[in-house]
Amino acid sequence: MERDIEKKFRLEVKKRGGLALKFVSPGFSGVPDRIILMPGRKVAFVEVKQPGEQMRPLQKRRKAQIERFGFHVYLLDDENKIGEIIDEIQST
Repeated sequence: MERDIEKKFRLEVKKRGGLALKFVSPGFSGVPDRIILMPGRKVAFVEVKQPGEQMRPLQKRRKAQIERFGFHVYLLDDENKIGEIIDEIQST
């Protein structure tokens, strides 16, 4: 299910002219799954989870750490939130 949500998200970001890059950071665990790059220098991070699943404690700490730099970090656990999240990224 998580894989399906992530695939739909990637496709919608691409459809809107952006990139949803897989974020892997060796030696720095707990980073979000995707870095989102949208036209107009819009950058955000997205953690994809199964419906109703929450971020682990380390992921919550990384979220707070990234947000202290002024970037947004979103939790995507429902495919119905895809458009809303991308709209928000594009409007920030």
